[in-house]
Amino acid sequence: MAKQPKFDVLFSPDVVDHLDAIDVKYHSGLKRIIDEQLGHTPDKETRNRKPLRRPAPFDVSWELRCGPQNSFRVFYKIDFDQRIVGIVAIGVKDRNKLFFGSEEFKP
Repeated sequence: MAKQPKFDVLFSPDVVDHLDAIDVKYHSGLKRIIDEQLGHTPDKETRNRKPLRRPAPFDVSWELRCGPQNSFRVFYKIDFDQRIVGIVAIGVKDRNKLFFGSEEFKP
């Protein structure tokens, strides 16, 4: 079976601020998981990767759950023509609240 061509993963400038609020010890694991999960089949629905309904945070179409107790949420868009996955935001889920940087998301 032929391997799918790789997608390039690009991060929005806002993601830097979001990562500043996440403990540094999780950064390398987040990057590894993002590359593994989104590098080849970012549009394949799995247990921790789901398409989002509208309205979604940051007007994205997909969410990846990862990290300890799936506490991190990676929100992304897919450009199939250019084979790019755009990471728009990385949030931290704490019970029923979602935080981006130090800001709580309010739908």
